[in-house]
Amino acid sequence: MTEQNAIANYYKYTGKKTFNFTTALVDMDGVLFDSMKNHTRAWVKLMKKNGIKCTRDEFYMYEGMTGRDIIKMKFKDGAGKNITDDEAQALYKVKTRYFTELGDVEMIDGTLSLLKALKAAGIKCVLVTGSGTQSMLDRVDADYEGIFDEQRVTAADVKRGKPNPEPYLKAMAKVNAQPNECIVLENAPLGVQAGHTAGCFTVGVTTGPIAEKDMYKAGADIVYPSMAAMEEALPALIEALKTQK
Repeated sequence: MTEQNAIANYYKYTGKKTFNFTTALVDMDGVLFDSMKNHTRAWVKLMKKNGIKCTRDEFYMYEGMTGRDIIKMKFKDGAGKNITDDEAQALYKVKTRYFTELGDVEMIDGTLSLLKALKAAGIKCVLVTGSGTQSMLDRVDADYEGIFDEQRVTAADVKRGKPNPEPYLKAMAKVNAQPNECIVLENAPLGVQAGHTAGCFTVGVTTGPIAEKDMYKAGADIVYPSMAAMEEALPALIEALKTQK
């Protein structure tokens, strides 16, 4: 799909007539950092330690949910247990320890360059993540210095994580932006669904094993195969957002 067609389709289903691109709402795991491979390993270890059957692949599909919600869902479905918030928090700390023990993860190739290009174009960037992993959150300002200006929404800020639109609605409120001023940048279906439901122009990037078709099915307006591909297309995307009516 071309950028022009994607924008035209966005206008059609939202009823919007203009788009004033001011803000990029950016996911963390799988967008800023190549961290999902370690997250999935840590989740599987936690679940198996508690007698719950699972696969690594399924956790790619849960990406965007808060850790609390994943734990409650898996313990309910896999063990018939209703986990309290306090119990979920304790289990999440264990999962975080498993994740940390796996070592540092790399930045996603091309993301820093893309975000610098957005900033150079005058676009505000807001971090919007379902993560509560402090070691990763601490890396954002160091590895992406000057990009987010401390503007972020994390698992600690919401009652309902992705696919609920609450994280993106809170992010827009934080910077006083409207849906037709924002693009969402996501790499997983639940995050795409949240951005789409919030009314934003939602970009999917296939940095992991999830197929392009699953991004479109979740509501992505356009999908790129890599961050580098999105950066290459950025001038065309910005021009289409400015001129398409």
